[in-house]
Amino acid sequence: MFRTLAAAAVLLVAFVAPVRAQSNDAAKALHRLFDEEWERGLRENPVNASYQGDKRYNDRWSDASLAAIEASQSADRKALERIRAIDRNALSPADQLNYDTFLWLQEKAVERQKFRTYLQPISHQGGVQTLDGIAEILPFASTQDYRDWLKRMDAIPVMVEQTIALMREGVMAGSLPPKVLMQRVPRQVAAQIVEDPTQSPFYSAFQKFRDGVPQSDRAGLQAEAQRIIRDRIVPAYQALQTYFNNEYLPKTRESIAAADLPNGKAYYDYLAGYYTTTDLTADEIHAIGLKEVVRIRAQMEKIRQEVGFKGSMADFFTFLRTDPRFFEKTPQALLTHYRDVAKRIDPELVKAFKTIPRQPYGVRPIPDTVAPDTTTAYYQPGAADGSRAGFYYVNLYRPETRPTWEMVPLSLHESVPGHHFQFARSLELPDAPMFRRTAYFVAYSEGWGLYAEQLGFDMDLYGDPYDRMGQLAYEMWRAVRLVVDTGMHARGWSREKAIAFFKENSPKTDQDIVNEIDRYIGDPGQALAYKIGQLKISELRARAKERLGDRFDVREFNDEVLATGSVPLQALERHIDAWIAGRKG
Repeated sequence: MFRTLAAAAVLLVAFVAPVRAQSNDAAKALHRLFDEEWERGLRENPVNASYQGDKRYNDRWSDASLAAIEASQSADRKALERIRAIDRNALSPADQLNYDTFLWLQEKAVERQKFRTYLQPISHQGGVQTLDGIAEILPFASTQDYRDWLKRMDAIPVMVEQTIALMREGVMAGSLPPKVLMQRVPRQVAAQIVEDPTQSPFYSAFQKFRDGVPQSDRAGLQAEAQRIIRDRIVPAYQALQTYFNNEYLPKTRESIAAADLPNGKAYYDYLAGYYTTTDLTADEIHAIGLKEVVRIRAQMEKIRQEVGFKGSMADFFTFLRTDPRFFEKTPQALLTHYRDVAKRIDPELVKAFKTIPRQPYGVRPIPDTVAPDTTTAYYQPGAADGSRAGFYYVNLYRPETRPTWEMVPLSLHESVPGHHFQFARSLELPDAPMFRRTAYFVAYSEGWGLYAEQLGFDMDLYGDPYDRMGQLAYEMWRAVRLVVDTGMHARGWSREKAIAFFKENSPKTDQDIVNEIDRYIGDPGQALAYKIGQLKISELRARAKERLGDRFDVREFNDEVLATGSVPLQALERHIDAWIAGRKG
């Protein structure tokens, strides 16, 4: 018997050794691909590198020439070929998840190429006309940081020329954005054309210096900035203004539907799949939205009755939009209120989580230059190297349109435990490649944000009925998105019909509703991801609770959802099912 076992052991070693070698070779090839593609991404997108805290490319912008775009697309195709050549079965479970995630991203990147989305380089929410916004996240801690910024400023004319070239190509290809959105852009461009260089948005960093910048350098840096603004930046934006206002804007399209673009129906189908990470059709998503609107409206009716409001639901919405008790009078008071809500949430997080991310976050106002045309709030992730905290940006433009009943769900979504937890926990993933630690799959990430709004109940934050109405208003907002986004882009709805449907079913203010509808027009399909993602996470929570019974701990479930980092919903579902099976065992 001993001799037989020894012989078997020899055979086993002979078999396992090449398998392990094959596995190691596959893993090495996979991670070499990840590392090389991460570096390529930073080189090709220096702005993203800056956001990640990588300062190597802080003196440049992306090359937006047609030649550079084609080179990048060719590299994407080669990266897809490389990962398909790696044997997935030879990888560990962790690397199989990395493989699947990267493969999904590359397949979508290559599929997107046929739609030539780069031919619409300007939107009403950003573009070459708002490049100064990156200064919000740059360190400006040394003279070199300022010199890097000066080089970027000096390259603005090239960026403008490349943008105009792309727009001209878009005109020839019939790829044009809706006029109703582009009418907002001339004001944004005009804000960059100043007589006094010190009033330029690009000059804001030179108004005040940190101690790391020697006093002897400061006057020279300011003088150079003023020269570049006067001689380079302002003339460049004047050229953009002339082209945009006189040639481009008159040619933009009257229609709003993505389906009206070249190959538009296929484009919208692609976007729906890309953003939701599902195979749901536009009609299926539309139906889900209508069903959710009915369900949430019934819950709103209960709140109306609870607070004793005597009018109709439409009257109740008007009351919520207009009663002075729900609004701060000044931008500073509004900012203080937002910060107070954030501090109210922080100590309650332990009721819903066992794991609290290490990275801190703060609350900042959205820059005045973009506030009139952008959303109520957004989150900016911290730097991957820990050199910059995450920030929750809030819109202080027209405080009379920013109701206080929306602050709790909004803060839960955009800061903690919403986007800040999701991004900060991803950065803490052990041994994960950088593309996984910084990934942003909209259905997962925004689905988590919407799910996080509901965690306010687990954290006892919704004692006030108006705060609960705010939670329902925000959930309704995302359900309405399913209806109006598919309505406008796939079912022939007008902008006016979408605004009316939104207003009929949500107490959000007119300012927000119009900005939101215009956002869905300008970014087709993106708004579908929130509700689809939240429904999946809620479904998984219900499944875990049913199967685990008394062993279910909401804190463990929430930690486990975040443990994957941002991934397609199918990958999240597989992970949670495996976790449930492990907990049962």
